[in-house]
Amino acid sequence: MLLNLPMASLQEKFQGKIMEFKDKRMKATSEILNSMRILKLQAWEMKFLSKIIQLRKTEETWLKKFLVGTAIVRFLFYNTPTFIAVVTFGECALIGIPLESGKVLSALATFRILQMPIYSLPDTISMIAQTKVSLERIASFLRLDEWKTDVVEKLPRDSSDKAIELVDGNFSWDLSSPNPTLKNVNLTVFHGMRVVVCREVPKISGTLKICGTKAYVSQSPWIQSGKIEDNILFGKEMDREKYDEVLEACSLTKDLEVLPFGDQTTIGEKGINLSGGQKQRVQRARALYQDSDIYLFDDPFSALDAHTRSHLFKECLLGLLKSKTVNYITHQVEFLSDADLILVMREGRITQSGKYNDILRSGTDFMELVGAHKAALSSIKSLERRPTFKTSTTTKEDTSSVSCFELDKNVVYDQNDTSDDIVEPKGQLVQEEEREKAYGGALVPFILLSTILTVAFQIASNYWMILATLMSTTAEPDIGSFKLMVVYVALAIGSSIFTFARAFLAVIAGYKTATVIFNKMHLCIFRAPISYFDATPSGQILNRASTDQNALDMNISNLVWAIVFNLVQILGNIVAMSQAAWQVFIVLFPVTTACIWYQRYYSAPARELARLVGTCQAPVIQHFSETISGSTTIRSFEQESRFNDINMKLIDRYSQPKLYSAIAIEWLNFRLDILSTLTFASCLVFLISFPNSMTDPGIAGLAVTYGLNLKTHHSQR
Repeated sequence: MLLNLPMASLQEKFQGKIMEFKDKRMKATSEILNSMRILKLQAWEMKFLSKIIQLRKTEETWLKKFLVGTAIVRFLFYNTPTFIAVVTFGECALIGIPLESGKVLSALATFRILQMPIYSLPDTISMIAQTKVSLERIASFLRLDEWKTDVVEKLPRDSSDKAIELVDGNFSWDLSSPNPTLKNVNLTVFHGMRVVVCREVPKISGTLKICGTKAYVSQSPWIQSGKIEDNILFGKEMDREKYDEVLEACSLTKDLEVLPFGDQTTIGEKGINLSGGQKQRVQRARALYQDSDIYLFDDPFSALDAHTRSHLFKECLLGLLKSKTVNYITHQVEFLSDADLILVMREGRITQSGKYNDILRSGTDFMELVGAHKAALSSIKSLERRPTFKTSTTTKEDTSSVSCFELDKNVVYDQNDTSDDIVEPKGQLVQEEEREKAYGGALVPFILLSTILTVAFQIASNYWMILATLMSTTAEPDIGSFKLMVVYVALAIGSSIFTFARAFLAVIAGYKTATVIFNKMHLCIFRAPISYFDATPSGQILNRASTDQNALDMNISNLVWAIVFNLVQILGNIVAMSQAAWQVFIVLFPVTTACIWYQRYYSAPARELARLVGTCQAPVIQHFSETISGSTTIRSFEQESRFNDINMKLIDRYSQPKLYSAIAIEWLNFRLDILSTLTFASCLVFLISFPNSMTDPGIAGLAVTYGLNLKTHHSQR
């Protein structure tokens, strides 16, 4: 037992290294999935696949050490009862204590009872090591600094004529840096004004007050996977008149007409089937529909052509938001003249503030910026006046987006045409999960053979002790103590050798299987067409590459070991029981039939529940990933509680099949326990009913000893 303490420490170390390199691999996998379109356009798939394989090989280095350690721990624990029996009987032989059948049977029964708790210790140690590493990682995450809710002082709506007030504000991206990004910023924005604003920057000091609700439009669009309508409503109730007005103001009406299902179309993860301009307009429509008091726009005219920019500026900022407080930042100089307040910043400080004409007359860097913009426009106009070849190519972003949508529409129709028997839900882009099958390895027969020999040597050693010992102290021994112990030790060594062999064969089989599946899975992913990534959420792929792969790495060898060992052990117990009461086969056949029926009845639901666990886990990962990437937008809209509620609902949905799976296992265990108890009770009845002369007492006692463990092996998961 003491030998397992350093092994447990090593297992914990190996588990920590496995998790460390697995994090690196999953980070690289996530980045590659997010950039898969670029990789395929550049034909870089195999190059980046080799990077993933290389990271996996580093992870496998520690995985092999962990599995070898598991095999050693399993060998030590599974042979512990045998070692104890050898030491106990050997000590009795040395000090002259006579070994009687009754005492031997009592000792063997005790060892058999202790056997299964000892057998479960290796898996328990491995689980404790994994749990400790996971808890330490969670604890380190929870110890990180949390978002400070008191950074912004929120005033009641309409309680002040100032929408935003900032006094002596210092902001920095890096809180440990001695030089703030923004220094000594003082700003007052009244309701209805249009000014400039920067992105979310952590506050170091100063006072920031906001009066009213706010909405935020980021420079890089954040789009949730789901329907376009849900992205625009963003938790609000549907107001059709207001909704249509927002769509028209954001130039989304024509785009929705081209889509096969309009605003009910399911868009892929991060809006992958929308163009850059369409993503911008969707998130702008989301902000406008909120009807907030304060609007924050970060470069709102990026990814838009000149016509669309002008339309959105007039319809949104000067139209629907004419009575709102609008703060925006832009490099489009032509939109600055309509601002009520312009802030000119240099080296993190506000150097000038005022209206467009006032700052322009002051003759500063702002005038140079405007002059450079006008010079660029004049040069472009002079180039346009030169004769050029006529082409039919249209460069407007809207036209390209329409053709993109038409292409997506054709793809959807083509997919529907090729599957007449499958009716796709309305607006569905995300593809339903499919399942694949794998096959067993060539090492399983050798594992089975070594297990059979292990159990055979164990039974033979116990039979030898019963047959070679005396029934009473008055009888003369036929076999000397030395010969008795030599044969018993030889049989015990044979059992230990085959236990060692099956432990390492199971580890090798599990490792090879996990490696083959990992390589094949990633090769298929990287060779998949781009339409696969449009229709498959990255959360599902990441779930397969992390959780499911971890189950293969850690559990498949244990499952192979447990299934083969318990099956052979049950057969060995039945054979041992039949030596004393062959009539047990009368009960065994109907019991076996019932077990097979229960197994078939249980397997299909258990398999579906296991699949549902993985299916329900993917949305949790996907939603969490989307929430992290859109945390700035979510906080700006003050939607933290809604997203937390959605996350809890997804976790509850994931927990349901987990609970039902555990219930199904207990359901099966209860019925198998009843069948095992019935078999053992029948054996006892037969032994009691027979005359004493028909059954050898030692064999009968050994049959009872093996029958005690029948229930334990029968109900092992």
